[in-house]
Order: sequence, then structure tokens, then C-alpha cells
Amino acid sequence: MKNRVYQALLVLACVSLALGIGGGCSKRTGRQEERIRIVGSTSVFPFAEMLAEAYEETKPGVRVDVQAGGSTVGIVSVRDGICDIGTSSRELRDAEKNGVTIIEIARDGIAVIVHRSNKLDSLTKKQIRDIYAKKITNWKELGGDDASIAFVTREEGSGTRGAFDEIVMGEGTRISPSGLVQDSNGSIREAVATSPHAIGYISLALVNEKVRAIKVDGVAPTHENLAEAKYPVVRPFLFVVKGQPKGQVKEFIDFVLGPKGQEVLNKEGLLSPIVK
Repeated sequence: MKNRVYQALLVLACVSLALGIGGGCSKRTGRQEERIRIVGSTSVFPFAEMLAEAYEETKPGVRVDVQAGGSTVGIVSVRDGICDIGTSSRELRDAEKNGVTIIEIARDGIAVIVHRSNKLDSLTKKQIRDIYAKKITNWKELGGDDASIAFVTREEGSGTRGAFDEIVMGEGTRISPSGLVQDSNGSIREAVATSPHAIGYISLALVNEKVRAIKVDGVAPTHENLAEAKYPVVRPFLFVVKGQPKGQVKEFIDFVLGPKGQEVLNKEGLLSPIVK
């Protein structure tokens, strides 16, 4: 079942990018455009679009096409030559690392969110794990209202889910299949915002006034706590390139890692990558 889902997403990515393969004439200049094709994580997607727009302003002859589809789709797409850059919001598995270069462009916290009316201020990682494993099913078990917990999760193959599985669920504990599955950070946010007894997890950079991000292990998900490595649920935002980046792709990556690209990401609440 999982393979069929990935295949369908890859076909969608191929169709979406088919219009962008090769060059095209710029409406502004009439000159031939170079194109960079990016596919992958829905978490990275809005930030990749911002970076693409900023880069295009400095390079009038270049167009950067960005498509979402999930981290796994991005990794497979770049390895199969469908795109120039795959994006992922989880670490690559050993089997996915062959023949690719992995570049960390930023770090992001995963915020655990609840409805704004929820009285709880903090949960431990174990309590969150037990909610998603369906060992805790009522908010009163945690000191909240006497109401069933509606937990919302991402689909298999999502980088956000992959990071949540690794950091919160750990080995040997799986998310219960009875949760509500959504296909993006935005749809999880909307589901939690409209359900008083729901809980979900999304990119910290995408938390807004509709929901409330709670503390995890007593630590608030703030930019300062992420920077000081206090907040426990942090994941990388990655670019994945087949072989070594060259030409315009390398120039774009250098821009993203440079002062102007990092300024774009930092303004949106992301942290700069760890210098290795």
C-alpha cells in the first residue's frame, strides 16, 4: 500500500514538473531561462518558495520551480533524476544516502499544538507518546477536561511524521492507526483549531493564533530555546542533490546558505544550520 502511495505521488511530481523541464523564455526579458526544479517536503515547501523568489530577484535569467509531495517523494525524485533538488524535513535513512549529497539549510522545531481552549500548558514526551500510541485516551488522565482525545497525525512518508516518530515515539512504539491523518502542516493546524479536544504536531514556524503550542518536558517551543538546544523536538530541513551540486544548482544552494538566504529563513522563525 505504501509503495503505491509513493508511486502515485511520484507520478504527480513528474506531471507537475514536466511543464518546467528544459528552458523557457522569460516574459520580462525574452531571453532563455535556466530552471531549477525542487520537489519534496511540505514543511520545507513554503520556505523553499520564499528562497526561490529571493534568488530569482538576483538572477533574472533563472526560474526556480518548487513542488510539494513529501520528504520521501523528494528523496526518490532527486535520485531518479526527476528534479534537481529534493527537500526533506527528516534525516535520510541509510538506504537513501547512496549517491546523494545532503545539505542542511536550516533547523526547525516541531510544535505540539492544542485547541486554544485547552487548559493544559505542558506535556512530557512520554505523555505525548502514550496519546499517539492510544495508551492515554482522555484528557482527564492528564489533568484536563473529561473528554476523549482526538489526535491528528501526518501521513506515512511525511518528513514531519518521520521526525516525530524518531524523536517522540522512539523505536518500538508506533502511532495508532485510529488517529486522524492529514497531508500537510496546514491541514493539521486547521483540524486542531476547529476541535476543542484535538492535539497535533506541526512545524513551529507555522504556528499561528488559531492554535496554542504547549511546552514539552516543561520547555516552551521558542526560538531562544531551540537556539540554546533546550527544546527537545527539533528536526533538520535538508536539500538533497544527486552527486555533487554543480552550476546553477550549486549557485542557488550557496545563496540559501549565505547571508541573504539565511536572513529569509531566520525571519520566518527557522534557525541556521549547525556548522560542521
